[in-house]
Amino acid sequence: MQETANKLLQITDVLTGRRFAVRIDEEHDRLPLVKLLERYLKEPALGRLQAERRITDESAEMLASVQDFVYMNSDDGRLHGMFADLEFSQGPHLLNLDETPRSEPIQVGDKVASLIDIELDRTNVGYDRNWVGFNRRRWDRNPGIYLDFVQSCLEDALGPSGAETVLGLETSDSILMFVEVLARRIWESDFENYSRFVGRKLVYKYGDETVRNVIDGAGGICSEKVQALRFLTDHYGIESEYIMSGPETRERVPEGRLRELLTTFDFSFAKRYMRYWQHTALRYTVNGTSVLVDDTNGNIPFLFAKDADAERMLGYDSKQPVRARMAVQEEDFYYHRVSQDIMRDLFFAMEGWIPYIDLVQVFDNELGLCITKDFMVTAAVFKSEAGRQRLRREYREACQNAGLECFVAEDWTLDFPLGQRFAESRPEVAEKILDSRDHLLARYNDCYEGDHDAGLVVIDLNR
Repeated sequence: MQETANKLLQITDVLTGRRFAVRIDEEHDRLPLVKLLERYLKEPALGRLQAERRITDESAEMLASVQDFVYMNSDDGRLHGMFADLEFSQGPHLLNLDETPRSEPIQVGDKVASLIDIELDRTNVGYDRNWVGFNRRRWDRNPGIYLDFVQSCLEDALGPSGAETVLGLETSDSILMFVEVLARRIWESDFENYSRFVGRKLVYKYGDETVRNVIDGAGGICSEKVQALRFLTDHYGIESEYIMSGPETRERVPEGRLRELLTTFDFSFAKRYMRYWQHTALRYTVNGTSVLVDDTNGNIPFLFAKDADAERMLGYDSKQPVRARMAVQEEDFYYHRVSQDIMRDLFFAMEGWIPYIDLVQVFDNELGLCITKDFMVTAAVFKSEAGRQRLRREYREACQNAGLECFVAEDWTLDFPLGQRFAESRPEVAEKILDSRDHLLARYNDCYEGDHDAGLVVIDLNR
């Protein structure tokens, strides 16, 4: 006879794919859903569960995320009631909160476990997140990590004594220096999408997760890096607002149309409006001094423009752009002030309401897997030999017209001269990119159906 294992609860957020599993007390598999959630999601004794090896560290982190998806919080981070319009299900069956979920036997090694497997669907939840409490809770879970990061950034840039002076935040100059040092450190991190397909495989990272990604030697895209900087500076009470950016326009931002898009998610014929949120940045106000900060990189210059310089970029009468080299062409980015609810709702929607946002960033937005000072690396995905040859021809023609060297590999390898030059310049990044293939293709096959293959493309950005 097989030995009976434990009672397990697993909850998956269908929008983000975040999932946790925890071993529950045997008698609790007969609790109604609302009590089960209160016991193991709203008020879990995580320290005890981890010490008793009833939940892994990764599952504990995912539990904390799902906790914030289900329960509202106050500014101080305390949880209270559930969000409206949540749906819990087991297969096709929708669960009522007072209903007892069913358990099913599963094989775990040489044992049979009993699994309560629940899906959480937040599709109909509105933009109700309390961002102050949300970020407060995420800081309080790992405060030492973020405090150490801030300290190391300041000491690396200013030395121990300079770091101590600036960290006091007693003058306008010290506050501005604090923001600039952190912004530059985040700007120096990779502008990348490869981390979406390796490790925890998060389709979109919150500010705290991007900070940790930077600590681990990776980075993020523009909106992730902007949220990372604001996550840090908000903790120290430094006033800021989100800025949106895109191609040239002297029009006022069509806020009503943007709000409509974030409600309907119908992007048909919306290209002229979507250009407004092609890029993001931050504007800080420090004792009357206005500073426009762009910490994203991806060959967008580090920007820390004060007062008149900032206003020249943000005004509508004579807006001054920033020139950026994105892959094979140069673009002018124009910065716009906008109502903050639009930016917060955009970031919220990017967590999962915009389907396959990880693939959108790589392919539709043409950001590839990584853009460094010298190289861009991306994926050429195809379904047939004809598709492979078409992509190879298109990349070669585009790069030739731009005066750039390019190589399109037939498979997922960097074993060619240009690929080796990139790998030698960034060996750890090269390894992560090579490791990203399977999950990227799985996501692509799920999105577009069928069996696809892919090769790596490396572009030398130095003309």
